[in-house]
Amino acid sequence: MSRIAKIDRKTNETNISIELDLDGSGQHHLETPVPFFNHMLSAVARHGFLNLTVRATGDIEIDAHHTVEDIGIVLGEAFKQALGDKQGLRRFGRGTMPMHEALASVIIDFSGRPFLVFNVDLPKAKVGEFDTELVEEFFVAFCNHSGANLHVNLAYGDNLHHIIEGIFKAFGRALDEATSIDPRIEGVLSTKGSLE
Repeated sequence: MSRIAKIDRKTNETNISIELDLDGSGQHHLETPVPFFNHMLSAVARHGFLNLTVRATGDIEIDAHHTVEDIGIVLGEAFKQALGDKQGLRRFGRGTMPMHEALASVIIDFSGRPFLVFNVDLPKAKVGEFDTELVEEFFVAFCNHSGANLHVNLAYGDNLHHIIEGIFKAFGRALDEATSIDPRIEGVLSTKGSLE
């Protein structure tokens, strides 16, 4: 069973192409104009064992908001496509990641009903040139377009880079578990028989 997706999306603000293989080994090729975000996406791919290619351009002369948000949209659509009918899907996944002094956890459910809980107090600040408030914007867009219920929690942490990187690594681990196929599951993992 092939669990791959290729999504292209072009607007007046961004031009984004994503290729995703859920059954990969963590290979990634990332071309976006937001270097810190490339670093975060590489962590997702590596720790989620996803093969991921992202090519994006955007109006970063304004700021990186549209580019980061739209990557979240397209990545969410790619997951939705690659997961297909969700037959045999474990559906739920969790990851907890230490990153120096920070500890972050992510729990995901590919329920078909998008919702984000983001218990992370990030100040309106920057890591390099990256606006920290874009982390939540990315996850909102991903949830809305993948149909995922996502809970992101920070237990503790001081360094913004460590906090955000811990979140994205934990996200990768949660994705790996949730997108795995379990041969014990007949149909979809739901008492109502549907994940919509």
